[in-house]
Amino acid sequence: MSRMPTREEAWNLLKEYTPSDALRRHGLAVEAVMRHFAKKHGEDVELWGIIGLVHDLDYERFPDEHCVKVVEILKGHDWPEECIRAVVSHGWGLCSDVEPVSRLEKTLYAIDELTGLVTASALVRPSRSILDMTPKSVMKKWKDKSFAAGANRQVIEKGAAMLGVELNALVLDTIEGMKPVAEAIGLKGTPAAVES
Repeated sequence: MSRMPTREEAWNLLKEYTPSDALRRHGLAVEAVMRHFAKKHGEDVELWGIIGLVHDLDYERFPDEHCVKVVEILKGHDWPEECIRAVVSHGWGLCSDVEPVSRLEKTLYAIDELTGLVTASALVRPSRSILDMTPKSVMKKWKDKSFAAGANRQVIEKGAAMLGVELNALVLDTIEGMKPVAEAIGLKGTPAAVES
């Protein structure tokens, strides 16, 4: 039986397949948010974090085979089936027919696109920081479809519904989850004392 990979193995794999800093930062953001949710729900923080870290492993090198090539890569590194399934499920309805079923899978599905929207929202703030950000900043940008157009709002809404949480609560938890890695993901900025 496959053993659980370590965080270091997951990070090395991400570096091997993902040369771009932007996509590595996205992996770190999703990892941090997954860890936040795992802790909140009493789940396996390491497992959730590792899945978040490698979820886009095949995206940069194999964009046309996203959520397909990753199966081959992870099987080649003897990753457990549950990890592979979780990674593939985040592309449900877009590039995968594996529906998110477990809480881990539903969480990854819900927050993947959302971390992108939160990042973009933080970068247009005067502080360029996530540390002084509230869900209001993100929701102001939500209706502007041209803003962070790559962040699929329908997927985020569907994910929130799957988890049975309000969109605002999901946004708040995503921001909170990203704060501990603000510097690593380029969102430390110069936070103000109060949200403007």
